[in-house]
Amino acid sequence: MDVRRVAVVGTYLPRECGIATFTTDLCDALVTEYRGLQCLALAVNDTETGYEYPARVRYELAEQDLSSYKQAASFLGLGNIDLVCLQHEFGIFGGEAGSHVLELLRELRMPVVTTLHTVMQEPPAPEFGEVFAELVQLTDRIVVTSRRAVNILQDVHKIPREKIDVIPHGIHDVPFVDPSFHKDRFEVEGKFVILTFGLLGSNKGLEYVIQALPPIVEQYPNVVYIILGVTHPYWRRVEGESYRESLQKLARDLGVEDHVIFHNRFVGIDELLDFIGAADIYVTPYLEPQQISSGTLAYALGAGKAIVSTPYWYAEELLADGRGCMVPFKDAPAVSQAVLDLLDHPTNMHAMRKRAYMHGREMTWGKVARQYMRSFARAREERTKQPRAVFQSSASLFRPVGLPTIKLDHLRRLTDDTGIVRHAVFTVPNRDDGYTTDDNARALVLAVLLEDMEKEPLVEAARFLSETYLAFLGHAFSKDTGRFRNLMAYDRRWTESVESEDSHGRALWALGTVAGRSDNISLRGAAAGLFSMALPAAVDATSPRGWAFTLIGIYEYMRRFYGDHTARTIRQTLAHRLMEMYRRNSSPDWPWLEDTVAYANAKLPHALILTGRWIASSEMVETGLRALGWLADLQQGEEGCFSPIGSQGFYPRGGERSRFDQQPVEAAAMVSACLEAHRLTSEDRWRVEARRAFDWFLGQNDVKLPIYDASSGGCRDALHPDRTSANQGAEATIAFLLSLVQMRKTDQTLSHSEQSVREVTE
Repeated sequence: MDVRRVAVVGTYLPRECGIATFTTDLCDALVTEYRGLQCLALAVNDTETGYEYPARVRYELAEQDLSSYKQAASFLGLGNIDLVCLQHEFGIFGGEAGSHVLELLRELRMPVVTTLHTVMQEPPAPEFGEVFAELVQLTDRIVVTSRRAVNILQDVHKIPREKIDVIPHGIHDVPFVDPSFHKDRFEVEGKFVILTFGLLGSNKGLEYVIQALPPIVEQYPNVVYIILGVTHPYWRRVEGESYRESLQKLARDLGVEDHVIFHNRFVGIDELLDFIGAADIYVTPYLEPQQISSGTLAYALGAGKAIVSTPYWYAEELLADGRGCMVPFKDAPAVSQAVLDLLDHPTNMHAMRKRAYMHGREMTWGKVARQYMRSFARAREERTKQPRAVFQSSASLFRPVGLPTIKLDHLRRLTDDTGIVRHAVFTVPNRDDGYTTDDNARALVLAVLLEDMEKEPLVEAARFLSETYLAFLGHAFSKDTGRFRNLMAYDRRWTESVESEDSHGRALWALGTVAGRSDNISLRGAAAGLFSMALPAAVDATSPRGWAFTLIGIYEYMRRFYGDHTARTIRQTLAHRLMEMYRRNSSPDWPWLEDTVAYANAKLPHALILTGRWIASSEMVETGLRALGWLADLQQGEEGCFSPIGSQGFYPRGGERSRFDQQPVEAAAMVSACLEAHRLTSEDRWRVEARRAFDWFLGQNDVKLPIYDASSGGCRDALHPDRTSANQGAEATIAFLLSLVQMRKTDQTLSHSEQSVREVTE
């Protein structure tokens, strides 16, 4: 599945935070590796004023404001985001145990991939476990940086292994250089440099490195220990700079003050890499084992540093196989011995550096970005196969009571004095995309069907719209080719070089409907004349759907002009072509006309049923009903809802059926075909199938979201695996209104029939 727009949620530089560095690096890597990808960031602020973010940060969340999280979800929903990548650390989100982030996740409709920067083996309080459990439930895929994290997630939190991706912490791809190359920048030329960097806090254990310095300095007086980084904002708020001051005092008390250099700065990535490059040995003396990831350790390993570390979980895994040296927790003498062993044996230290550097080549940000994109694509694919409903449906399929009223507001909004505009941005007409004959033909059919609806204002509106749409088709017809052009720019220039056969068939369908149904003699005459001129070209078409639309148009036309010999002849020709396709491609397990179930599918059996009925071909009628029944069964979801073939790949014979994107025209085609089957057979099955397809518009679908927008009178363009399209274009809106008008007409007809039966009985 293509992922084109990704939103990454977390902290972001210049906020002084390790997650901010990770989020920034990940976003940079994704857009560098995938040039067409749009990657935007949502940054969590811990201050009211926020930060001077770069343009990529499109939205800021207030950490402690619960409503901010819901508003952020709304922002993402309006942005056509394909996927959200959440960077999770309990401490960066507001609420008890960081629970505010759940408000964001509950509202999201697109897939979510969550990177867990902390995985707790034993949550410190029940609320942490509760928040974590719901976080995992709301997440499509989980990313961790170590295999130890996978074991904890499986064994402790009972998360299926197939939901977890192990992706290493990314590192910058730097050359393997001698540390002396960078030392002059920091005025430490000729010295052995031990380095620790990152945000300072009393859980870092740096005091044990300072305590380890006296015996090291005694043997190597040219050793310096650089502590790079500001105090973590949390610890700065809680205890100020007391930890840094305690380290400085400890260095003075031990007589190594001249060998400890504090750089109280949060540095950018370029300067940080130079600091790392200048180090001979990197030390990470954390105090507790339960740390599942460390960006500082990953960066040091990737630069090929000799590393001394306490055995916290991430270090044990990353520094295995001789890529680093382990010392016990809170053991200064062990740190002294490890550093001295490295300095005493430069050959061994160089070999350790080389092993670390080579291992790090699989952790570069470019490779990490590719692994993230694979995880993103898998999340999208899994959501497509198993869409997540917005609410839990009942065991039986809910059916809305009654039918909506006919509302033409959005149809009028899209229609100007030229015709109906093709697309909309949300509900606003998008004039840049111009017009199509396809949409104006569909709209003309709708307008004619509206003419005999009961409400007088609706009839008047329909007549006005009919003239506009018919005029468009008249202008679209080329007397030179005998065909209809399809694509028109907003400035009324035709923009295509080859006419569409499907568009030609749709135009004939619309013209035949006007000629056969309209009570307006002027419209009827104009449509009949244009129909007669355009019909011969249909014989040369090779598109089965073009044939089907033409056959439906001929049926409508011959309701009034049954004696038209040309129409009768072409009807026979095109119908037999469809029958021949069925004979050639069908089998007992594939009773279909083609080797692919593609688009506007129900129009094919619809055309056979109509034509077979009028030419008294029982074989043709039975073929149409068989194919339509198979299609109806095929397009029924697990809970009994209508689930049309998706437009992203369709359904090739012997291949995998596409679930999404589901298109309104498929539901409309099914409604029309099933209602025609019911008129012919009087079997209740077809009314049920028509209603099933119609209810798809009202929210009885795989995602349990309404496609029809009752507030605007429009219809959303598609159903995605995680949401509906935000836009309400002409094709979708007309598809819904056509379905609604036909459903209402059927209800009226049945109601009148039932009334007649009661009168006769009485």
